Order: sequence, then structure tokens, then C-alpha cells
Amino acid sequence: MVLNLLRNASDAMVDVHDRPRHLLISTEREDGDHVRLSVRDNGVGVDPQDIDKLLDAFYTTKSDGMGIGLSVSRSIVERHHGLLWAEPNDGPGVTFSISIPTDPESGTS
Repeated sequence: MVLNLLRNASDAMVDVHDRPRHLLISTEREDGDHVRLSVRDNGVGVDPQDIDKLLDAFYTTKSDGMGIGLSVSRSIVERHHGLLWAEPNDGPGVTFSISIPTDPESGTS
């Protein structure tokens, strides 16, 4: 699932030629018992109206995409009592974040 996020970020920057391409991977401990992994790119971005659709099955922004990867990733994260979401950046690109509990037995999200 992390590889899918990295691949999507890389794909989003393929057509960026007017500025340096940046991919930032970060982790942080959240309040309580969760850890967050974020993948931020400065690619072409997504229309803010479509941001919630990105995780839906069969929705894709790629001309050759199937719309399966993010949906499957979300299912995996949720099975581990976590969350996966996307947010448009203030500048170009999108940030995808995963938050999962540090205790896999806790069953909380």
C-alpha cells in the first residue's frame, strides 16, 4: 500500500517540467496511540471537488488507470483499524496520509 502511494506520487509528477519535482515521505506520532505516514508530492494535483472520490473503487485520474490501487490500500488500512485520506496541498500536488494504531490489538481508530 505504501508502494502504491509512492508510485502514484511519482506518476503525478511525470508531466511537471516547469519546476523541480519534490516527493516528501514523513512519519509522526499522533496524539494517543496512532502513527501517521504521509506521502506529499508537488505534481499536477487533483480538482478539490474530486478529492473524496480518489479512494473510491474504479475512480481514476490516469488515462491508463483502473481505479483499484487506492481503494485496495484503503481497505487494507481500515482492516488494521486505521484511516487513509487525501488532501490537496496549499501549492501544487496532493498529500496522502495513513494513520494506524501503534497497538494492533487495540481495535480503535
